[in-house]
Amino acid sequence: MTNHTRALSVFLFVAIMAACIPCVNSETNQAENNATGVETGAENGLLRTVPFLTLRNKTGSDNAAEYFGGERDTLHAGICELARTPINSLKSIAEKAPFHIPDEIVKLDAIREFSVEEFWQRMESTANGQSPVLYMHGFYISFERGCRRALILKESLGMEGRFVLFSWPSDGAITNYTHDEADLYWSVDPLHGVLVEIINRFGAGNVNIVAHSLGTRGVMLALVLLSQMQQDDKPLLNQVVLIAPDIDVGIFEQYLPLIRPLTRNITVYVSSKDSPLALSRQVHGYPRLGEAGEHLQGLKGIEIIDLSDIPIRAPSGHVYHLNQDIVVEDLIQIINANKPAAQRRNLKQRGDNQWQLQQAGTE
Repeated sequence: MTNHTRALSVFLFVAIMAACIPCVNSETNQAENNATGVETGAENGLLRTVPFLTLRNKTGSDNAAEYFGGERDTLHAGICELARTPINSLKSIAEKAPFHIPDEIVKLDAIREFSVEEFWQRMESTANGQSPVLYMHGFYISFERGCRRALILKESLGMEGRFVLFSWPSDGAITNYTHDEADLYWSVDPLHGVLVEIINRFGAGNVNIVAHSLGTRGVMLALVLLSQMQQDDKPLLNQVVLIAPDIDVGIFEQYLPLIRPLTRNITVYVSSKDSPLALSRQVHGYPRLGEAGEHLQGLKGIEIIDLSDIPIRAPSGHVYHLNQDIVVEDLIQIINANKPAAQRRNLKQRGDNQWQLQQAGTE
């Protein structure tokens, strides 16, 4: 691809994504406003919390939604407090609709900061000996949106007390893809430091990582750095789950021999209906790891779960971990039960390490 062609592809990517802002905002807001789970806050306020570590700057604003910005900074830690307001009139409709409809409003209400050391001590206390889960968001995610998405995942998976959001300094602007890429690469070394810390505190083989979209690229590179720490054949991590990964397949294949020994299992979710990844392929010139297709054939030692047979419930087909119950059920079996693909429900094997996720009851 010539420089002129690549520049044109980047321009088209930005233009198309910008044109889709109303659609994308509608989709993500619907997903973020539909968190479910056991109520642990006040009956009327429905308060929820998400522990976080972030590399974002503090803006000086007293508004919780604007407390952290999109600039680079040192590591901060704390808890997001989110208030939920149910929309009772939409609950019955949302349950039956073939597409995603929000049935509550979720708002970032407050932020409580702790020192990083106090944060880890609190997590060690609340985890009650269970394996922690570190979640890393993708492109176009402000701090507020990251907290809202993390809340959905935490409560869907039943991860109270052992879930932490790692929020790198994404601009939260859909036109700033290349800026986000730069900030993601800058975040790799601090993320590596966080992984070392969480492994030291919770023990080798007891930590899970779940990452989405562009965030998976940062996780992959942090794992490459982590590979220098491994002294024997014992895994340092438990489950690593890459959801809709925006990673060059060829680059992932090069690094796979380094990162595969670090973890008990690597799961990759892919789909042929993921529009943002199709656009990313046009920008970068190479297939993405999260796209279904023949380019995945050479990847060994991982479990690839193809979601192409599952009807999408939102336009982009990119946030299925937030709004597809059958995907959440599969994630629960991975994270909470440590089940390999061969032992999980609704999966049909299509190759040595590839499975097709199907609706329950589908032959």
